[in-house]
Amino acid sequence: KKTYNTVKIGTQTWMAENLAYKPGNGNYTAYDNNQSNVIQYGYLYSWETAKNVCPPGWHLPTAAEWETLINYLGGKEVAGRKLKESGDAHWKDENDATNISGFTALPGGASNDLGKFASLGIFGFWWSASEVDAINATSCVSMYAFSSFDRSNITKKNNFSVRCIKD
Repeated sequence: KKTYNTVKIGTQTWMAENLAYKPGNGNYTAYDNNQSNVIQYGYLYSWETAKNVCPPGWHLPTAAEWETLINYLGGKEVAGRKLKESGDAHWKDENDATNISGFTALPGGASNDLGKFASLGIFGFWWSASEVDAINATSCVSMYAFSSFDRSNITKKNNFSVRCIKD
C-alpha cells in the first residue's frame, strides 16, 4: 500500500504526487508501457477510469476545484511556475518553476486510445471530474517552457495523470 505525500494549498489538501494506483479494471497504462515510469510519474488513466481511482476520503477534483487552486496561486498565467517541480530532473529543460506551493507537478505525458505515447518530460496533463459533453472532459495542462497552468477541454479517450483532492 502506497502512502502519498500531501500538501495544503489555501483551503484545499492535495496529493503532492501523481496517483500510482493500479485499479482492478479500467483503462490505464504506464507511460511507454514501462512500469518503471509509474514510480516517478504515476499511471495515465482514461477519464472514465480516473473518476474511480482516488482512495476513500479523496476524489478526482472538479474543474471548479482546479480553478480554486489556480486562482489561489495568482491565476493561470503564473500558477504553473508555483505548481511545477523546479529544475530539470524531470522537466525537459530548466524552467522558471519554483514549486513554492509544494504541489510538485511532473510532466507525465499522455497516451491516446490508439496506444500512442507523447510528451513525457514536456507536458503534464491532469484530469478533472468535470464532463463537458459525451466526448470531452476538462483537464489541466502545463508545459515545461511556460509559467501557465490552464484548463482545457479534451477527449475522454486520452490517458492523463491524476491528482486527488481531499474530501
